[in-house]
Amino acid sequence: MNEVISLLKAHRSIRKFTDQPIDEALLADMIRAGQAAATSSFLQGVTVIRVTDQEKRAEMAQLAGGQPYVETAAEFLVFCGDLRRASTCCDWHGATATEGFTEQFIIATVDAALMAQNVVIAAESAGLGICYIGGIRNNPQEVSELLELPRLVTPVFGLCLGWPDQDPDLRPRLPLAVMLKENRYDDSADRDLIEAYDEEVRAYYQNRAKGHDGAVKVMSWSEQMSGMLSREARPHMRSFLEKRGFATK
Repeated sequence: MNEVISLLKAHRSIRKFTDQPIDEALLADMIRAGQAAATSSFLQGVTVIRVTDQEKRAEMAQLAGGQPYVETAAEFLVFCGDLRRASTCCDWHGATATEGFTEQFIIATVDAALMAQNVVIAAESAGLGICYIGGIRNNPQEVSELLELPRLVTPVFGLCLGWPDQDPDLRPRLPLAVMLKENRYDDSADRDLIEAYDEEVRAYYQNRAKGHDGAVKVMSWSEQMSGMLSREARPHMRSFLEKRGFATK
């Protein structure tokens, strides 16, 4: 197994960081590595907001659901889907931008995810830890106002970066046979595989709970998914996106 594959398979979310800053040159290199990611139709539909203002960091942590590592990480980046830049190009060349197509929103969102994952891989290759923060979508309007995002720019997720101050266990992933199908979608054998995986996940949580003073979850993967998909998932996002000029048709 080569070093890149080993690095990718060793990914963990880090939520405790040291006080050590990240060198500016290293940060710039990681962002450039992100820019090298694939981008649909050369759109490059991403803008990254580096949040260095500590008051904004503190407010962002609360808007994201009270996640303190948003404040304590050496760097906090917000990846935004950005169609404003391409729309402005239409103005420069006397064309009329066609706004609101769901496909455009998907392209910009995928571009943001691809760029961020390149940044993550670059960061982890340098020994840094990362944690994605999807919680900024709990309050996307407030986040947009805090970062002064214009129309056609929407926050997709945040990213904490810093030097790790913890060494958590790897969280087990689904069996390959559940996720990799050949020629057609066949889930007839998935239940037995997932039930075995459930026990693996339960054991992972039980081990993680050791040494914790507060209440911690000890449940299977399927129980988690049952709970997650049986409740609403940020129903405010549709109206927010429509107001920002996304996904109206």
